[in-house]
Amino acid sequence: MKNKLEIFKKAQDLLDEPEVQALLDYCEKLEDELIDLKFEKDKNKQLIMLDMIKEVVKGCNAIEKEQAEHERFGYEAPNYQETISNLKRYILSQCRDNQIYL
Repeated sequence: MKNKLEIFKKAQDLLDEPEVQALLDYCEKLEDELIDLKFEKDKNKQLIMLDMIKEVVKGCNAIEKEQAEHERFGYEAPNYQETISNLKRYILSQCRDNQIYL
């Protein structure tokens, strides 16, 4: 993509025309809106990641609680491999659905 001033490199005198100035101002406004949109998109991904991390922590807390109950009451031990696989599947599906690349 060319810099908007490079377009008028061979016709610098056109930069003084009001219509060209209006066009350049419009381009600048669109660039600002694009930057804002990219920021909002990134911010939304941060919120998605935060939510995903909270869910993982919640899952870890549940496993810790289950382990404590096992030790206290002699229950069957948690299946950590299945839990890890479920957490990994959850994270990868959330990333795929929200186009987050790890």
